[in-house]
Amino acid sequence: GIGSSRRNFGPQDLATDSDLSEDAHFLSEVELLDETGTNLQKLLYMGVADGVGSWREYGVDPRLFSHNLMEECDNVLKEASSRCGTLGGKTNCSMISPAELLAQSYERTKGANIIGSSTACVALFDSVRHQLHFSNIGDSGIIVLRHIDSDVASPLQRNRSTPRAERKSDMRIAFVSQQQLKSFNHPFQMGWTGEEIVEKNSSFKMASDSCASSVHILRGDIIIMATDGLFDNVDVEDLAYIALQWEHESGFIENIGGIPKRNKRWDEGESRTDISAQAIPRLAEILCQKARENSLDNTVDSPFAMLAKENDIMWSGGMPDDCTVIAMHVVGKDSNSFPL
Repeated sequence: GIGSSRRNFGPQDLATDSDLSEDAHFLSEVELLDETGTNLQKLLYMGVADGVGSWREYGVDPRLFSHNLMEECDNVLKEASSRCGTLGGKTNCSMISPAELLAQSYERTKGANIIGSSTACVALFDSVRHQLHFSNIGDSGIIVLRHIDSDVASPLQRNRSTPRAERKSDMRIAFVSQQQLKSFNHPFQMGWTGEEIVEKNSSFKMASDSCASSVHILRGDIIIMATDGLFDNVDVEDLAYIALQWEHESGFIENIGGIPKRNKRWDEGESRTDISAQAIPRLAEILCQKARENSLDNTVDSPFAMLAKENDIMWSGGMPDDCTVIAMHVVGKDSNSFPL
C-alpha cells in the first residue's frame, strides 16, 4: 500500500498502484552456473528499493531511480540466464552475488543518467546450501522468523518468563539485518546526481559498501524483506505474531498437534508447497495493511516514534510512508515445485 502523507485522513483511501510508489521491487527465478562452474542451478533473487522523496525539492521524480535500479537487477539476471541457455553458452552466466548484482544495476542506472537515489536490499536464496545471501544499503532489510525447539534452544532464545504450558508459540526472530544510517531518519543510499561525488562524508554509498551477509535457512522459516515503511510502523514482535496467525489460518500449524504434527507431516512427504505458494502473498498483503494502519494512528507510538524520541525529536504515532513487502515461506522441495 502507498501511505498518505497526512495521518488525519485515516486509512480509508488506499492506493495499490505500485507505479505511483517511490518503492520498487523485483523477484526473479533464474538458472545460472553454480560455484563449480559446471552445473546449472535454479536460484531465486529478490530485492526492494525505496526512492528518497526529498528529490522532489529539486524537481526530480524520486520514483525513477528506485524503479530503474530494481528493473535493471531483473534485466541483468535474465540476460545472464539467457547466456546459459545459448548453444555452447556457460560463459558469463555464473551465479551473481547480491552485491555484484547491485553494482551492475547501479552502473546501468547511472549510465542512463537517471538522477536520484534510493536505499536498496537485494538477496539470493540458494536452496541447495539452504543459504540466504543479501546486500543491504540503508534502512530496508530482512528478518527471518523461526519456530524453535525449546528443549534444545539456547537460553537466549527461550521464553523464560512464560511457563511452557501457557506459551502460545515458540516462534522467534532468528535474524534481523542491520540498518545503515548516517543519522536518525537519514539512511545511506545509492544515488547519482549527474556527476561523481567525491565528498567523503556523503550519504551516497557504492554496492561494495553494503552490509553483506548470509543466513542459514531452515525448513519452516518465514523470510520477510521490506522497505522501512514496514519496520518503522510494525514492531518485530508483532511481525512474528502476525506470521503465526497466518500459519494457523493457512493450515500450516494446527491448534491441535502444532509443530510436532507439522514435522510428522513433513516426515511423511507432505510439504504443502502448492498451498504455501498460494497463501504467501496474503501474508505480505496483511503486513502492508498493518503498516498502513499503524502509520496513520497517532495514539500509539511506532518503532519510528520511539527511535525519534531517543534522538530528542518529538514524534508520536506512526510514520506514513510507502510500504513494500516480499514474504517467503520455506516449506521444502518436492518434485514439481521450487522450494519457496
